[in-house]
Amino acid sequence: MASIRRTPALLTALKYAALAGYVGFALFPLYWLVKIALTPERVIFSEGTQLWPSAVTLENFRTVLFHSDFLAFFSNSLMVSLGTAAATTLIAAASGYAFSRFRFSGKRLIIAVMLVTQMFPLLMIIAPIYKIVAAIGLLNSLTSLIVVYTAFNIPFATFLMQSFFDAIPKDLEEAAMMDGCTRFQALRKVIVPLTLPGLGATLGFVFTAAWSELLFALMLINSNDRMTFPVGLLTFVSKFSVDWGQMMAAGVLALVPSCLFFIFIQRYLVQGLTTGAVKG
Repeated sequence: MASIRRTPALLTALKYAALAGYVGFALFPLYWLVKIALTPERVIFSEGTQLWPSAVTLENFRTVLFHSDFLAFFSNSLMVSLGTAAATTLIAAASGYAFSRFRFSGKRLIIAVMLVTQMFPLLMIIAPIYKIVAAIGLLNSLTSLIVVYTAFNIPFATFLMQSFFDAIPKDLEEAAMMDGCTRFQALRKVIVPLTLPGLGATLGFVFTAAWSELLFALMLINSNDRMTFPVGLLTFVSKFSVDWGQMMAAGVLALVPSCLFFIFIQRYLVQGLTTGAVKG
C-alpha cells in the first residue's frame, strides 16, 4: 500500500520537474539577453559563457535610450503594430463572421484562395510587393508596412476568428433576433462579448507578428527616421564590430510593449466563451 501511495506522488514530482525544466529551457535565452544587457562592454568577451556577470551596469540602457535612435525605432514599430493589429482584427472579425454564418456563391473558392496565399515564400513575392508599393507612392512610409502586414495577416486571422464564431451556437443569435434585435444588434450585444477571447487572441497574434517582422520593413523603408525596431537593431552592427551590450539592451526594452499588451488583453484571453450568454 505504501508503494502504491508513493507512485502518484512520484509521478506528480516528475511532472513538476519536467515542467520546471521546460520553463527553464524556454526562459534561459531571455535570461541571457538580460545578462548581456547588464554586463559592461569591457568584460562581455572576457566572461565567455560565465553564467553570472562579474559586474553589472546600466550604461548600455542609458546609451540606447539617450544616445541612439532607439526611441524613434520604438515609436515607429508601436505605430505600425497597433495599426496592423486593429485593422486586421476588424477585417478578420467581419470576414470570419460572414464565413461562419452565411452561405454564398464562391465561398469555398475564396477560402481556397486565402489558403493558397499562405503557401508562397515571402522571398518570392517581395519584388512584386516592392513594385506595387512604389507604383502607388507608399514607398518609405509606415503606411506601406501597415497595408502589407494587414494583407498578409488577414487570412490566418480570418480562420482564427471563424473558429470562434463557429463555437458559438446560432441559437443565441436567433433568440436575440426573436426578442426584437436586428442582426447587427444581436452581433453587438450577444456575439461580440462572447468572442472577446478570440479578438484578444487575434490582436495578440497580429501585434506580435507585426512587431517582429524584418523582411518587408528592411525592403520598403530606406530612411533612418522611419525604421522599425527590427531594422533599427541592425544599426548596432558596424563593419568591424557589434555593440552586443547595446543590442541586448535594446532587445530587452523591445519586450516591454509586448508584455504590456498581453497584460492588457489577458482578461479577454482567459474569460470563458459563455460569458454573457445568460439573459439577465
